[in-house]
Amino acid sequence: MKAIAEALRNGSSFLVAAHYNPDGDAIGSTAALGHVLTALGKEVTLFNHSGTNCRYDWVKLPSPIVSELPEKLPEWTIILDCGNDERMGETLRSRLDETRVINIDHHLGNPMFGELNWVDVSHPAVGTMIAALAEELDVPLDGPIAEAVYMATSTDTGFFTYGNTTPESLELAAKLLRNGLDLQTVNMNITKQWTENRLRLTNEVLGGVELFENGQVAVAPVTREMFERTGTVASDTEEIINFVRKLKSVRVAALLREEGDEQWKFSLRAYGEDNVQEVAASFDGGGHKNAAGGMVYGTLEEARKTLVERITTMLGL
Repeated sequence: MKAIAEALRNGSSFLVAAHYNPDGDAIGSTAALGHVLTALGKEVTLFNHSGTNCRYDWVKLPSPIVSELPEKLPEWTIILDCGNDERMGETLRSRLDETRVINIDHHLGNPMFGELNWVDVSHPAVGTMIAALAEELDVPLDGPIAEAVYMATSTDTGFFTYGNTTPESLELAAKLLRNGLDLQTVNMNITKQWTENRLRLTNEVLGGVELFENGQVAVAPVTREMFERTGTVASDTEEIINFVRKLKSVRVAALLREEGDEQWKFSLRAYGEDNVQEVAASFDGGGHKNAAGGMVYGTLEEARKTLVERITTMLGL
């Protein structure tokens, strides 16, 4: 962290990017670091391969998040929350040799693709790492930085209910409150974002949940036909898996989202000692111990069967 802080002090221009199809941590840490660099008087460009969506249009940014790279990349590119270099998108990945790279992440198995790498799996969110970096650089954790750090941290910890919640993350939330964070408004902005179409998609997906291994594994398929029928997109599936894992018997919840012909993006959620990151890694995916994902191929029936068998075998269900 100190080496990265020194690079931020001495550098003049920066590109800040996170993984495509960004979640709350990706957008929050991007915004927070953008504000930190702006406070330091640096030239900052915020980038995301897939842009952002209206769910995060309330987040205060130092500059818009663009989906096209500048003709000339800045001196430094900072990659946030990418467990591997593919997650940043091919557009940026193919041009990394044009810039110096800083890699800040908290995922297991990060391949350390940067010139400077700060990968710490003990952090529940990259947002908490940006908060630590801000304090190292003497940038106050208030205003838009506090809102962005809180969004990043709260969404990646399930509002401080997941097993990755640490005493330090709770202390950070308390510090943000003391620094003037309007908790009620920010929480409303984070959570009150559903459309009628998203509600209908959720209803349809939950109605199709299937249980395996005496109810220990739950699988929720999401097909392209469902998206077309409900007028929704991939980002509208966020949080559905958390409903599925509320089932009392379920140890592992899986969401299977159709990405293309016989291509399925899976997301896994578990509790306690059930390590779904190892399951995802067996499919060349990744993530965290209790939250991971990857790709599986075949028809829906084949993909579901393959995934359930792998979960069952690897976790000894």
